Amino acid sequence: MRRPWERPQPQIRLTHADRDAVTEILREAYGKGQLDEDEFEERLDQAMRAKYGADLEPLTLDLGLTPQGRPATPAARAATGSRPGGNPESTAVERVVAGAAHAGNYFFPVVAPLVLFLASANISPYVRRQALESLNFQLACIIGSVLSLVTIWLVIPAFFLIALVVGWAVLPAIGTVVALTGKDWRYPMPGRFRLVKDD
Repeated sequence: MRRPWERPQPQIRLTHADRDAVTEILREAYGKGQLDEDEFEERLDQAMRAKYGADLEPLTLDLGLTPQGRPATPAARAATGSRPGGNPESTAVERVVAGAAHAGNYFFPVVAPLVLFLASANISPYVRRQALESLNFQLACIIGSVLSLVTIWLVIPAFFLIALVVGWAVLPAIGTVVALTGKDWRYPMPGRFRLVKDD
């Protein structure tokens, strides 16, 4: 299937697959820090409402990415910290440390990702991003659990608490495996729950 930009006639209407391809690029850019939460949500809304290929092109033009999610040029790749394939640059050691930022939550919740986040400043952007993601997830779990326990008499928070426990038990393991492969891992939670921001 041709991508929106590859359509010879810009008046041809988009398919769901065309919009999904662009939203995936936007999610990746948001995960890398190229877009803040407001920009991400605004562009995502525009992508969902787009009707023609020409409507989608401006949404990723300044991200330096091709429709396949790869940097368009070596200069753009250097600017985004990515290697061919759209994944962030990382060494084997960085991938292991990033995996530890996720797996460490089973042994030292909050402390492990916080220490790695602070230690990786100006050393490894990849480790820093993964440690920050892990730290925010743990903080969200703790706050959500406390609120659920306080309001458990309302019954509904009890189901939310169960979901938090399952998520806390499973998602860091997935994050560890993904980090060991050198890919960016984003926990499935809204941006507003990411309390710690990177400078």
